[in-house]
Amino acid sequence: MKINILKTADEIGEAIGKIFCDYVNEKPNAVLGLATGASPVPTYNYIAKQCKEGKVSFKDVTTFNLDEYCDLPKKHANSFYSFMVDNLFSKVDINFDNINFLDGNTDSVDESARYAKAIKDANGIDVQLLGIGRNGHIGFNEPADEFTDEAFKVKLTDSTIEANSIYFTDIAMPHYAITMGIGSIMRAKSIILVATGESKAEAVKAMIEGEVTPKCPASILQQHEDATIFLDEAAASLLKK
Repeated sequence: MKINILKTADEIGEAIGKIFCDYVNEKPNAVLGLATGASPVPTYNYIAKQCKEGKVSFKDVTTFNLDEYCDLPKKHANSFYSFMVDNLFSKVDINFDNINFLDGNTDSVDESARYAKAIKDANGIDVQLLGIGRNGHIGFNEPADEFTDEAFKVKLTDSTIEANSIYFTDIAMPHYAITMGIGSIMRAKSIILVATGESKAEAVKAMIEGEVTPKCPASILQQHEDATIFLDEAAASLLKK
């Protein structure tokens, strides 16, 4: 696990954005795993700027997003699909046929099998971007008694609902989601996680310095061969070294 501590979210976004753009320039048909939430937005802003300036092209890139809410229309303003369209896909030259999302409005067992096959058929994810929740979740893999494998339907914890409900002003926030499992995430060739702000400091400490346990799902990244963590000083404030 490689740790990088930078001063601002924009500096982190640029650093991660450069990694993604360099990778796509070297491998134009790269397969990217993407995340939603506030943490990746500076990265998506940087990628969009590079694409607008003609410095990178996403026309042959394939993407797989981590998760989606259940019982929410795909194009609802608060769906993760809409988030990605607003923050990245509408700003780059990606082929929308190459965008892959879990469907939270269908049978979760069948959907898990479909998504696993789609990732396998794409020869796996090259670079997976992650955020981390205040309780150590990655994707919507909440603290549990065992690590998960493929995608599954999950009941969101109260802390996750509290953190995300601010975005739902017209309807109640869904209490269930469908998410890539830990096994799917760990099979990515390279993983990049971003965490910013003091509210993530305890989760970051548990992820990096704690034991590997499903009680802190992100701690499994200690066992990945190519995991890089980007933090601001606030998120890194509880680390011993």
